[in-house]
Amino acid sequence: MKPIAAALAVAVCNMVAMRSSRVLLSLFALDLGTSVSVIGMLVASISLFPLFLSIYAGRLTDRLGLRRPLVLGSAGVTLAMVVPWFMPTLQGLFISAALLGTSNIFFALAMQHWIGLLGNNATERTRNFGNYATCVSIGAFIGPVIAGFGIDSVGHAGAYLICMIFPLAAFIAVAFFVRNQPGPEAREEGAVPGRAMDLLRVPELRRILITGGVLLTGIDLFEFYMPVYTRSIGHSASVVGMIVGMYSVAAFAVRSAIPRLVRWKTEEQLLTRCLAFGALGYLLVPFLENPWLLGAMAFTLGMCMGCGQPLTMSIIYNRSPAGRAGEALGLRLTSNNITHTSVPMIFGGLGAAIGVGSVFWIIAVLLGAGAMYSGVGARK
Repeated sequence: MKPIAAALAVAVCNMVAMRSSRVLLSLFALDLGTSVSVIGMLVASISLFPLFLSIYAGRLTDRLGLRRPLVLGSAGVTLAMVVPWFMPTLQGLFISAALLGTSNIFFALAMQHWIGLLGNNATERTRNFGNYATCVSIGAFIGPVIAGFGIDSVGHAGAYLICMIFPLAAFIAVAFFVRNQPGPEAREEGAVPGRAMDLLRVPELRRILITGGVLLTGIDLFEFYMPVYTRSIGHSASVVGMIVGMYSVAAFAVRSAIPRLVRWKTEEQLLTRCLAFGALGYLLVPFLENPWLLGAMAFTLGMCMGCGQPLTMSIIYNRSPAGRAGEALGLRLTSNNITHTSVPMIFGGLGAAIGVGSVFWIIAVLLGAGAMYSGVGARK
């Protein structure tokens, strides 16, 4: 198997676990009688430890290569998916979420660095990140669907065990079969290690970190609030899984077209349009209750948000100093995890106070502001 194909197959397996866990966490917690604000804290706990570990994990991939972070990360994700089977309680869900996020940060950074190193120039890297994001979308579709049908068939704890098979397959692959991960990359001459914040002095990196955080806010709140919203208006877990899965179908479709889209507009211009149309979509969500219409809106949002995520990875990788790509990606994930941690807690409280539907309007305002800021940078 070619290196890029092996990397993409492993990425799919891990993403099934990550996206299924979002649906499983929310619906399992609701089944246990947990309030929306506590569910927000539960979802935020996935990103609590990665918030402090992202830059370190990025440096680790720069210094040691990719194999060990991939092996340890996939093993940890597998273990995290087993915990709720043995501890089907709220405490078990918190342990699972914390372990899941901590393990995945090492796996995800090594995987993104692996994808970037497999490209010899900016064009190839953009194509590779587009293909990576496309395959991630496959896993992101499979995960919620399996989670939804698994809950209806064997219950919440049993569904966790079913979804555990996928990260286990990723662990077996990177531990015993895939042995061609690139080693450490040469650092730029004169570069000073351990000063990740210096990367923020690069204007393009600083701007993309901010707009990427806004984009992640839209993605996180879709994964958090769409299951809660659709469940609150009476839809079954399998319907919830299908609606959330439509988001990933759209992301898959649009990501396969990214190499052609970047020949039409620059990466920054495309990102601006993703944020603007995403804002319009979120504005309309609270007016919809029909599952078909919700599925169509999830598809629309998937087109917008799904295109934006690989663009941020590609822009950061292409603009990072030589030998510091892993560190720059780690800084990106630190920014993302600030979003992952704070947004569910803040918006969980808002949802309890003003209603779930109203939160979608706040998201629309944030994405609109992000589009304006990104647009200024794109014009420059």
